[in-house]
Amino acid sequence: MPDRRQPDPSTDDNPFAAPPEGRPDQPWQPRQPQRPRDGGGPSGPSDPNPGKEPGGPARWDPMDPVQRRARYAMLAGMWGFFFGIFGIPSVGLLLGALAMYWGISALRGRAATPADPEKGTPARPGGLSDLGPAARPQRAAAISGMVSATLALLLAGTSYGLQLAYKDFYVCRDDALTQTAELQCNDLLPDNVIGNVLKVQR
Repeated sequence: MPDRRQPDPSTDDNPFAAPPEGRPDQPWQPRQPQRPRDGGGPSGPSDPNPGKEPGGPARWDPMDPVQRRARYAMLAGMWGFFFGIFGIPSVGLLLGALAMYWGISALRGRAATPADPEKGTPARPGGLSDLGPAARPQRAAAISGMVSATLALLLAGTSYGLQLAYKDFYVCRDDALTQTAELQCNDLLPDNVIGNVLKVQR
């Protein structure tokens, strides 16, 4: 009797191939998806988060005060910078200070701690450090808010500094009752770039 040809090892995964000689028949069972060696492709049965790609977008948790402060820092810093450009230094100073506080507190957020009934301490939510790679958008929001807050504070400080340095000009301009008297206040300004910017235009 001629020898039976041995099955090709490359066809071992073929569900329609005949079983090797001498192997007993096995009941049918669904095949489990195999995960590629490079870690890509569909999630295997051991994947704790099926259907979720690693490093995916962060989940915004409005109940976490640290994440809220990161968003508040971005918004307050942006609006503080705009108010500084529009010539309202008081509002820009307030929003810039709040954005700086919220940004620093968001970046220094501590890890979550469970509640301790014996000591009577409540549970404390986690900060950006607990999110891992998912904290990148929140961290970027906090940093951008701090940068905008720095610009807003610089604009507000420059505005108040000019008002102190050229106080006589501002008092003269505010007390002038006519256009001619207001134009005469330009004599109190220095003949430089700052004076050309601050002087009353005809």
